[in-house]
Amino acid sequence: MEYVVIVLQIVIALGIINVWILRPGKSTCWRGGEAKSMREEFAVYGLPAWFMYLIGFLKCLLAVLLILGIWIPVLTMPAAAAMALLMLGAVSMHVRVKDPLKKALPSFTMMVLSLAVAIL
Repeated sequence: MEYVVIVLQIVIALGIINVWILRPGKSTCWRGGEAKSMREEFAVYGLPAWFMYLIGFLKCLLAVLLILGIWIPVLTMPAAAAMALLMLGAVSMHVRVKDPLKKALPSFTMMVLSLAVAIL
């Protein structure tokens, strides 16, 4: 079971880094509303740009903590629980703007994976 949790930690961390570091300005079919970038997506949700930077910083910090948690296990549960909470917020934003459920699938999946890491 320990190896499964480690794999989940890596999957979550790499997924977050992909979205927030490598692809924030790129269009995907998962973005809220008709947004073509992370900035546009937060605007669709009615959230200010500073909030996007705060959420991005927190998610990237938690991704790093999940990776560090492989060697420092005491970091894993709080980082995974906080990530699950942020992902719940992401899912709720998709619901708020009445996106098709498909658009909330990545954040919902990350939320479930984060909960699994926090619990296991």
